[in-house]
Amino acid sequence: MTWDEFLWFAIPAMICWISAGALVYKCKKTFIVEGLMIAGIAIFAAFIIGLWIGQERPPLRTTGETRLWYSFFLATVGYFTYKHWKYKWLLSFSSLVACVFVCVNIFKPEIHSTNLMPALQSYWFVPHVTVYILSYAMLGAATIAAIIQLVNLKKDRLDDNLYKLMDNVVYIGFGFLILGMLMGAVWAKEAWGHYWSWDPKETWAFITSAGYLVYIHMRLQKYHVKFVLWMLPIAFVLLMITWIGVNYLPAAQNSIHVYSN
Repeated sequence: MTWDEFLWFAIPAMICWISAGALVYKCKKTFIVEGLMIAGIAIFAAFIIGLWIGQERPPLRTTGETRLWYSFFLATVGYFTYKHWKYKWLLSFSSLVACVFVCVNIFKPEIHSTNLMPALQSYWFVPHVTVYILSYAMLGAATIAAIIQLVNLKKDRLDDNLYKLMDNVVYIGFGFLILGMLMGAVWAKEAWGHYWSWDPKETWAFITSAGYLVYIHMRLQKYHVKFVLWMLPIAFVLLMITWIGVNYLPAAQNSIHVYSN
C-alpha cells in the first residue's frame, strides 16, 4: 500500500470521527458514538499497517508520517479519555483535531522512498518516535482541558474533576515524553557515539520537558490558579516548536535530526 490509497481510508475515518464528535451531544445511545470512534480508529490503523508493509519500513520518518500517527493517537487517546472521564467536549476536540491533521496530509501528500538512511535503521526508531507522538497527543488533550478550565475560572465555577483529568494526562504524557528522550539518548550513543549533543531538536526537547516539569511543580505547590493553568498552553507551544517549528530555524540546517522536508 502507498500514499495513493490514503484518501480511501482517510475520508471514511473522518466521517466516523466527525459523526461521533457531533452525535455525542445529541445521541443518548452511547454505543453508537463509541462504535463510530472505534470504526474510524480501526480504518485509520488499517492504512498505517498497510503503508508500513508497502514501504517496508515504519511510517515515522517524515513530518507527514508523524502527522499520520498524531491523528491516530489523538483519536485513540481522546476516545479512551472520554470513556473514563465522560467529558463530551474531549471526544469532539480529539475528533476535530485528528481530522485537521488528516486534511493536512490530504492536501499536502508526502510520498518518499521506501529506504531509510543508516542512522534510522535501528530498533530504537519505532519506540522512540511512537512514544513521542503518543505523549504529544496526551499533552494536547491536557492543553484543551486547561483552556476550558481558564474559561471556568472566568465564570467562577472551577471543575475539580477537570483538574484531575489534566493532572493524570500530564503525568502520563510527561512520562512518555521523558521516556522518548531517554530512548533517543541511548540511540544517539549507538549511532553517533554520544548521548547528548545540544542539537536544536534536543535543546528544544529539554526546554519542553522543563516547561511541563514547571507545571507539575506548580500544581503540587499550589501556586496561583490562573498562572498554573496558563503553563499548559505555554508548554504546548514549546512542544509544537520542538516537533515542527525547530525545523524552520536557521540552526536546524546543520541538525542531525533533519533528514527530509
